[in-house]
Amino acid sequence: MEDVQSGRTIHDDESFITIPLYMLPGIVLIPDQIIPLHLFQHHQVAMMKRVAENDKTFGIMTYRDVNHTDDELECYGTTAEIFSIKDETDDITGISTLRIKARGRQRFKLIETSRDVTGVLTGKVRILSERILPDYLEGARLGSHRKFLCDPCEQDEVVKTAVDRKGNVIKSISLLNNRQLNKFSCANYTWWPPWVYKMYCTDFLFEQILKELRSWNDSLNEAEIPKTATELSFWLAQNLPLDDTIRLRLLSYDSPVQRLRYELHVMKMCSVLQCKYCNTAMANKNDVFSMAVEGPMGAYVNPGGHVHETLTIYRAKNLSLIGRSSTEHSWFPGYAWTIAQCKECANHIGWRFTAKNKKLSPEKFWGLCRSSLVPGMQSGELDDKSQIYR
Repeated sequence: MEDVQSGRTIHDDESFITIPLYMLPGIVLIPDQIIPLHLFQHHQVAMMKRVAENDKTFGIMTYRDVNHTDDELECYGTTAEIFSIKDETDDITGISTLRIKARGRQRFKLIETSRDVTGVLTGKVRILSERILPDYLEGARLGSHRKFLCDPCEQDEVVKTAVDRKGNVIKSISLLNNRQLNKFSCANYTWWPPWVYKMYCTDFLFEQILKELRSWNDSLNEAEIPKTATELSFWLAQNLPLDDTIRLRLLSYDSPVQRLRYELHVMKMCSVLQCKYCNTAMANKNDVFSMAVEGPMGAYVNPGGHVHETLTIYRAKNLSLIGRSSTEHSWFPGYAWTIAQCKECANHIGWRFTAKNKKLSPEKFWGLCRSSLVPGMQSGELDDKSQIYR
């Protein structure tokens, strides 16, 4: 593939633009996510060639069952910018095919659509902005206290011990030194206690998310994890096994703090990964690992043009293999793939990949389709109307 030499296209927040739209079933593109496309249809190939010659930006949206009740969420999408392309023409038939790699850029909300005479779908969209919350306790913080503030995570502990008359220890309790000042101390001058403000603090959310990520994968390379709230919220949305409804809801949120709180709740509640169709347990959350630098979830396209978002798993259960293994068109060089389906409902779940070279590690792993998985919750389901996400 040939790299496209161009600058990055960024549209103004809250601006209205008209862009060509590409509909992908079962795919909700997240900003910064890489999406591969293999196009055969003439009008799609012609559209993408025009896009590549201009600003290289188009919109990607998903579509689902027509009977789905939450239609409002389906009007959200993400702009994609082409950064690599390959044009191929069959010498015998003269049919042109196009291979593309694009990166998600900005969230948008669809206003209206139209089709031209060639069948290309275009849409008028509004570019959504990121709402960065200010320091919500700035007005309550005393100026004389600023130089005495300490990091809440490094606040000293005071150990209080109860002893009997003979000096034997009965009970020891570790408490934070309340005499030390931190950035939440001034909350005592407001209507809300400090723990309320702490729930919306990005530093606290980062700490809790890293703790959960370690429980999912203790060998995770934390250097590859984004360091800003916006980038981390998109990275989690891309790599967690969330269904389309949750992904679309995350796209609709304008605040990275709101997205992080939602994602943290999913991570805390999720204990296993289940089959979407029959809720059979497929894998434990700590079996997730990364085969790519971007994270454990990656988007791959097969020769037929179907895009699969695939989560890599060390171990899986309740799966049966179909057919023989093959190395043809393998997404992971050196590994042969075998189709895997659920033992209970016989729906396609993913593939097992087996190393053909003994020097490769791991010797085998599983690639499970995000579209076939749902996170198994410890108690109850996600209530998107709950104030816990607001």
